[in-house]
Amino acid sequence: QVQLVESGGGLVQPGGSLRLSCAASGSIFKVNAMGWYRQGPGKQRELVAAITSGGNTNYADSVKGRFTISRDNAKNMVYLQMNSLKPEDTAVYYCNADIMRSYTRITNNYWGQGTQVTVSS
Repeated sequence: QVQLVESGGGLVQPGGSLRLSCAASGSIFKVNAMGWYRQGPGKQRELVAAITSGGNTNYADSVKGRFTISRDNAKNMVYLQMNSLKPEDTAVYYCNADIMRSYTRITNNYWGQGTQVTVSS
């Protein structure tokens, strides 16, 4: 079994910062691309940022220059540093990863349960 568990969400004032973490655990052979998505109230889920196993990154235009995605391959973790937060960043943030399982060597896409980020004064 493979799990993604997020942490680090919460309530923050506009202009503030938060750091999200996501840990992949279970029968993992290799973690390939990892990313963060978000779903705001009444909106569709959207890609926020993604990172390959080699460290190449991709960001949504709305977060470029404010958010930074990083990963620790040894710990199977991905992070999202969010600075200069705006009310429109309010959403449930989901971790996502392509993971090859140990025994089957089959790669599947996995989602975390989500963590709420609220930006409000």
